[in-house]
Amino acid sequence: MNSKTTSTATKLGGSSTFTPKRRFPEFQHAPAWEPVSLRKASVPVDQRVGERKLTPVSISAGIGFVPQAEKFGRDISGNQYQLYTLVRDGDFVFNKGNSLKFPQGCIYLLEGWGRVAAPNVFIAFRLKEGYSNGFFQNCFEQNQHGKQLKRHITSGARSNGLLNISKDTFFGVEIPTPSLFEQEKIADCLASADALIEAQARKVEALRAHKRGLMQQLFPQEGETQPRLRFPQFETAGDWEEIPLSALVSALNAGVSVDSGDRPAMSHEIGVLKTSAVKNGIFKPLENKVVFDDEEVNRVREPVRADTIIISRMNTPALVGANAYVKDDCPNIFLPDRLWAAKPRSGTYMRFVALMLGSDMGRASLSNLAGGSSGSMKNISKPRVLELLVMAPSLPEQQRIADCLTSLDDLIAAETQKLNTLRTHKKGLMQQLFPTVEGDDV
Repeated sequence: MNSKTTSTATKLGGSSTFTPKRRFPEFQHAPAWEPVSLRKASVPVDQRVGERKLTPVSISAGIGFVPQAEKFGRDISGNQYQLYTLVRDGDFVFNKGNSLKFPQGCIYLLEGWGRVAAPNVFIAFRLKEGYSNGFFQNCFEQNQHGKQLKRHITSGARSNGLLNISKDTFFGVEIPTPSLFEQEKIADCLASADALIEAQARKVEALRAHKRGLMQQLFPQEGETQPRLRFPQFETAGDWEEIPLSALVSALNAGVSVDSGDRPAMSHEIGVLKTSAVKNGIFKPLENKVVFDDEEVNRVREPVRADTIIISRMNTPALVGANAYVKDDCPNIFLPDRLWAAKPRSGTYMRFVALMLGSDMGRASLSNLAGGSSGSMKNISKPRVLELLVMAPSLPEQQRIADCLTSLDDLIAAETQKLNTLRTHKKGLMQQLFPTVEGDDV
């Protein structure tokens, strides 16, 4: 692949040709890319489902096709089902709902489903001969369509959550396109990158599943007093002891209130930990910048410290009781009042306590302590948390279990970093293999 080719950045409609920064050797002297409208490159798919029994699907940005029963908990097609569009493998579908990743709507290629039923408010189309599905799929992943459609969107989403984009406007989108041979070469190259990413993602998920299974073996299950799997030196150590959580942690310190409201002119800006920084046992020091007046600053107790466990005491039903271990000091980040910092008591290995509370049983036990009506914010009281009965072994066994699972966490983190690197590599590769168009991120 040669990188001597210069990039042409221009607005579609302003110039008729585009050239990427890199082209494969056999295309170094090939003509520049020409913008092709979806109206020219494809045909609309508008066949109705009728009486056929197919899976009703929706589209989620960043994921693609998802059965409605999985996304919404039920089939929402109702009386409209027969009017749904029959979509086959090889067809594209445009969901004109906005999202963070695709503000002007997302387009996905149906593969491996056979035939499905897609809502008729979506726009379905099929490429004509001479155009590569894989090439166009990567163009849509880059949001080339959205960068043009945003010029035609004059208002927000309608009551049904869909943007007011007509079929005529949509099929007027132009995609800079080379010959079919070059399209397929680019598609094959990026498909190889996708295969590496998918393989690495499976490896990461397999490690996470292995950890979940191992934790079920290393911690006693409900009604049991010993784990099903113990390290050799502890096989004759006897039952774990049932004790209140207060025997393992010395305090539950809450943070400072960050309620919004008018702030005086004389103020300080302080980093306050986001509640989303505590999720699935993983702590990421994500922060919000919050303004405090002089009096409020004095109420900020202390920053987030290492060797503590952050517990979400107030949140949605799905997240109340979420907790995570803090490995390193965060000297400039303070707790909000929705989070607690559990501090160690002498003779406690806090990494073990964090793993115990972060297990499926630990999370469920904390969540069950929460009060509040169904569907509303839930809240856990400090006394109930400190009184929570947990099972714990001797300090040496606590440390052995924690060291084992921490090593596995380190491996998962390393493999996750490899996955992120592969994704970054593909993104950079796409920036080289496709021409820059006005409005692209550069």
